[in-house]
Amino acid sequence: MRKELLIGGGLALAAALLILASDWLDLELETVAVLGAGAGAVVALVPSGSAATRLLGFLAGFVIAWLGFLLRAAMLPDTSAGRAVAAAVIVLLCTGVTLATARRLRLWAVLLGMAAFTGAYEYTYNAAPPEILSTSVSTATSLLLSAGVGWLAVSWLAPEPPVDERPQRLGQPARDDHHDTVPLTTMMETKR
Repeated sequence: MRKELLIGGGLALAAALLILASDWLDLELETVAVLGAGAGAVVALVPSGSAATRLLGFLAGFVIAWLGFLLRAAMLPDTSAGRAVAAAVIVLLCTGVTLATARRLRLWAVLLGMAAFTGAYEYTYNAAPPEILSTSVSTATSLLLSAGVGWLAVSWLAPEPPVDERPQRLGQPARDDHHDTVPLTTMMETKR
C-alpha cells in the first residue's frame, strides 16, 4: 500500500508540475498531460518484459497510429467506413509488430501506444483534417513529452519483471504469457 501511495503521489505531482510548466513556458501540453503521463506510468509499472521492450512497444504503437491518421487523411473517405478501415488496419499492424518480434514487443504495450496517440489526436484531427501535418506533430511531441514525464516519475518504483519474463538471449522467442512451451526433445526425454 505504501508503494502505491508513493507511485500515485509521484505521478500526481509530476502531472501537476507538467501542466504548470506547460502554462509558464507556453508548451500547450494541458490537453494531453494526464493521458500521456498516465500512459508513460503504465509502461513503467507493468512488469512484463524489459523496460526497453515496453518503451519500444509503446513507441511502435504510437507510430502505427500516427501513420494510420496519415493514411486516413490521404486515402480514405471521411466516413464511418473510412474510419472503420483505418481502425482495423491500425490494430492489425499493431498485432503484426508483436508477432514479427516474436512477442518481445508485448501486444499490450503496442496497443497502449496506439490508443494513447489515437485518444490524444482524434478530436484535433476531426476538427481540421487538412492540417494533419502540423497538428499531428504538435500532438505527438506533446504526448511523448508527457509520457516521458509519467514514465520517469514512477519508473524508480516499478516492479521487476518475473524471472521467466526477463530479456532472453538473442534468437530465443519470448515466452508466452499463458502457455509454457517445452521443446520436443525435453518432452521425449521425460517419457523415457
